[in-house]
Amino acid sequence: MLRTVNKSPIGLHVRNYLRVTLPRRLKHSVIGIDLGTTNSAVAIVEGKVPKILENEEGGRTTPSVVAYTKDGKKLVGEAAKRQALVNPENTFFATKRFIGRQFADPRLQNSLSNIPYKVVANGNGDACVATDTGKVMSPIEVASDILVKMKSIADTHTATPTKHAVVTVPAYFDDLQRQATKLAGELAGLEVLRVLNEPTAAALAYGIDKKQNDGIVAVYDFGGGTFDISILDIEDHVFEVRATNGDTHLGGEDFDNALTEHILKDFLSKNGPVELSLLAMQRIKEAAEKCKIELSHKKEACVTIPFVTKDKHIEMTVTEEELDTMTADLINATINPVQRCLRDAELKPSEVDEVIMVGGMTRMPKIRSVVEELFRKKPNTEVNPDEAVALGAAIQAAVLSGQLKDVVLLDVAPLTLGIETYGGLFSPLIPRNTAIPVKKEQNFSTAVDGQTGVDISVYQGERPMVQDNKLIGKFKLANIPPGPKGTPVITVSFDINVDGILKVSAYDKTPYPVDLPHHGKPQQVSIEVAAQTGFSEAEISEILAQKEANAKRDEEFKNYVAHANRVDILCMDAENAVLQFGKLMEEEEKAAVNSKIAALRKKVQEIRGHKTLHDINLLNEEVNDLQTVCMKAIQGVAAKQQKEGST
Repeated sequence: MLRTVNKSPIGLHVRNYLRVTLPRRLKHSVIGIDLGTTNSAVAIVEGKVPKILENEEGGRTTPSVVAYTKDGKKLVGEAAKRQALVNPENTFFATKRFIGRQFADPRLQNSLSNIPYKVVANGNGDACVATDTGKVMSPIEVASDILVKMKSIADTHTATPTKHAVVTVPAYFDDLQRQATKLAGELAGLEVLRVLNEPTAAALAYGIDKKQNDGIVAVYDFGGGTFDISILDIEDHVFEVRATNGDTHLGGEDFDNALTEHILKDFLSKNGPVELSLLAMQRIKEAAEKCKIELSHKKEACVTIPFVTKDKHIEMTVTEEELDTMTADLINATINPVQRCLRDAELKPSEVDEVIMVGGMTRMPKIRSVVEELFRKKPNTEVNPDEAVALGAAIQAAVLSGQLKDVVLLDVAPLTLGIETYGGLFSPLIPRNTAIPVKKEQNFSTAVDGQTGVDISVYQGERPMVQDNKLIGKFKLANIPPGPKGTPVITVSFDINVDGILKVSAYDKTPYPVDLPHHGKPQQVSIEVAAQTGFSEAEISEILAQKEANAKRDEEFKNYVAHANRVDILCMDAENAVLQFGKLMEEEEKAAVNSKIAALRKKVQEIRGHKTLHDINLLNEEVNDLQTVCMKAIQGVAAKQQKEGST
């Protein structure tokens, strides 16, 4: 176990770092890809102007759908979506929501009833999809098929084959999900130069060609599967993210499902219990999506599905007001993240100069009115919500290739990262909303005498005790030469790259004598952290809500644990004294010392277990009593040794 010593953080000057480390201009075009839940898009910069590349059917966006026909042929995009009604069990859509998630995730389980295809667990418990013939594919493989499609679209517009790309992800994607996105690109034959947060990309598209682009911009990004809110400070083509928040499992798919349930409920109320086929359910789902889109620009829409069964039809009208009512909880779920993001950025709504709406759901009038009420100003609707992210990715691609200069992008880490130290305390190294890329180091030491190894447990969260945060990785630094506690210098380094992927290293930097086994050379071990599962939106909301609700109580408890740790260490010192001198102590004295150690240890465990928070002053008195009794016993041993020596 580690304990904290003097802190020595090392932070890179991020703005200068980005300016001087841009890669040399690449020989091939670098494309920008918006890998969306519902639709994807690809863009490139020509001259200094970003442009969307159309697919072979003239579409500016392509459905994020992959299907397998009965004869085993794979279809991607428009072709896959067109045959979904006749082949729903082998048509995979919205699989981006499964990336980095375990099959047992409660939110994933709750959504399975709305999915016509099979979702199964692989050997690691990760969520995968399966055809009706038993072919199993990970969400990464499905994503790679979509990226292959984006690459092929780009190849028809460029003189040379595309090799490099910038791919966007939701701002709240964790390490595993970001790494999965890069792997999907690799499987598609692309080198992903940067994993870029979607709202940040949208801000780039908004601000890059403005004559006067200085100011604070909020990006409200509500897409098919995720919701993000980011606040950026744009100054002289420097795009600095001040704060970000969001929900990785909230999007247009949830609105489609709510409307599907409404249509189904109306049908069953008129016709009684009716068994509907998988094809019928897919037809209802498709009609619900069309109805939702229509209600973005009309007050009411007709839902007509002939022969949903052999002799029954669906014919009903849905109004804009009805849609607003049935999806009120989903819309309201975006309010708390927005408010938290403003607090983290230390801004009032009135201090935000512009609000950009991104993602297909932002066409919904009710969502626009909620955003206007939140920020107390009309949102900017000039940016195409379906294309802004891909255009921003293309701009970042042009920066990385050297095609565009003097554009600097500063993004942030969405949650606090740190390690466990003695007594279960969470020691943060990188606070949430720290600009990335960033590298920070902090020195620690051993907690007990003779310790030859330390376990490094990496956590993500906002609470002072690790038990209230999420473990995302662990490793061990071994072969530390034994010595007194507090002597070794263990340096732990956190390094987050531009993709938001974390690497943790630990070094033994103690200046040892040359005759030790490693001859004074520092021991080093590191891992690239990849969380086993992604955070659900409920977990993210709970993390931040619990931090605020328990701030005072957590600080008090942290103080109790710190005192308990001090008591525990003093108990270890007393135990070592008994081990060293016990044979020469009087039995009554030794029993008294051990009794006091046992009583104090019991109270230490009760404090750490949150069972009883013992009075700190009384605890200190007991420690002083232990030290007095122990010192008296040691003085008695010294007197005996002196007497024996004189005789």
